[in-house]
Amino acid sequence: MNITRRTLLRSASAGAVLLSTPFIARAQESRTLRLGITTPPGHPWNNAALKVGELLKAETNGRLDIAVFPANQLGTEAAMLQQMQAGSLDLGWIMTAELGSRIPSIAAINAPWVVDSTAKVAKLVRQPIAMQMLDVLPAETGTIGLAWGITTMRVVFTAKEIAGLQDLNGMKLRINTTPAYKDFYELLGAAPTPIPTPAVFDAMSNGQVDGLEADLDFSWNQRFDKVSKTMLKMNAIFMPCVALASGRVWQQMPEADRELIARLTKSALDEQIDATVANESKLLDEFGKVITIKDVEVADAGKIIEAYDKIWLPKAPILADLRKVGASL
Repeated sequence: MNITRRTLLRSASAGAVLLSTPFIARAQESRTLRLGITTPPGHPWNNAALKVGELLKAETNGRLDIAVFPANQLGTEAAMLQQMQAGSLDLGWIMTAELGSRIPSIAAINAPWVVDSTAKVAKLVRQPIAMQMLDVLPAETGTIGLAWGITTMRVVFTAKEIAGLQDLNGMKLRINTTPAYKDFYELLGAAPTPIPTPAVFDAMSNGQVDGLEADLDFSWNQRFDKVSKTMLKMNAIFMPCVALASGRVWQQMPEADRELIARLTKSALDEQIDATVANESKLLDEFGKVITIKDVEVADAGKIIEAYDKIWLPKAPILADLRKVGASL
């Protein structure tokens, strides 16, 4: 029998049903769940993770809580996925860049112009198709997808003043390493240059790269405006995360605890999604005080989409359905 996200969320496995009474008693003892996340303290995802822990501790009268380990303290996202597969890490909030590099159908959400605004991102991840995309995770990664978190649409920062999208041609651009992004920026003529996140600020400062792309929250947290002259507001791509639970750990939890953790996680990330939409204009105002912001007009977006989908539709047929849903929002 295949174990799916739905069966693990809604019912205990056969093994869990047959757990001995002593194990059930131990399961009711106090426990601190460990949650790994790649983003730094202060990022909205981190704040949401902390909130889940606070709510969980309050609703269980201290029996359960969560220790959040930010900024890859437990290793890279790949390492955290391995730990969840082994059951040594309870929870991890993992970006679709990492998941999509393993599962093309997940990478489909990173395709350009599925939606063209952060407000539409917020709507997209609440559509049934977004939750259905997570059904592959138990079989593919040994994890359970609980909820989506979002960022603003990605923007491009450049070390020198540029006029628009055409100036990306030939530019050494630090991007997230996911193949979905690499293919997009190569179609724009850029030279994607992977740089570890901690080194990005210095790479911009010393000319190792000509520009970088990131979401607004992370960029403000890292103060990329201090090494940039122009921001291109692309309105093309975004990078969500998925709140994951270890399948091994999940099967051993009482059903009531699973339901509680899933509910609180979705609630906290729903608030994070709404706050991200509301806060976008404030962040743009702050960036606009110190660097030039240009809204990108893409006359040949249709040609870029066609070329992109020629690469990705054979690998991720769900992209066609995502585009239909996105166009309706």
